[in-house]
Amino acid sequence: MTTSNTATGDADPAVREELTRLRDSIDNIDAAVVHMLAERFKCTQQVGRLKAEHRLPPADPGREARQIARLRALAENAKLDPAFAEKFLNFIIAEVIRHHERIADDTPSANAATTSPAGE
Repeated sequence: MTTSNTATGDADPAVREELTRLRDSIDNIDAAVVHMLAERFKCTQQVGRLKAEHRLPPADPGREARQIARLRALAENAKLDPAFAEKFLNFIIAEVIRHHERIADDTPSANAATTSPAGE
């Protein structure tokens, strides 16, 4: 039987084995999330360059609202807190905004960015 000790060293070997198995799964999922985010940012970088090169406005509030609604629905279907999913998307959007502003600043043909891009 396990103790109330926070260290797993005193835990039953079967419990330690199960913790290791679960933690290995978590590590694999974390790696997949990082790789998926990297792919997402590759796409948003391309969107930022395209917008800057063609002097398109960096913001698309309608798209952002649709993305948030879509992600909230996906979260509900996956039994994940929709508020958490929205916070997560907003965090990603903030990073996209920084990327798009940097791209617009570095693109000679682009207008000065005055608004922030949607989370595409």
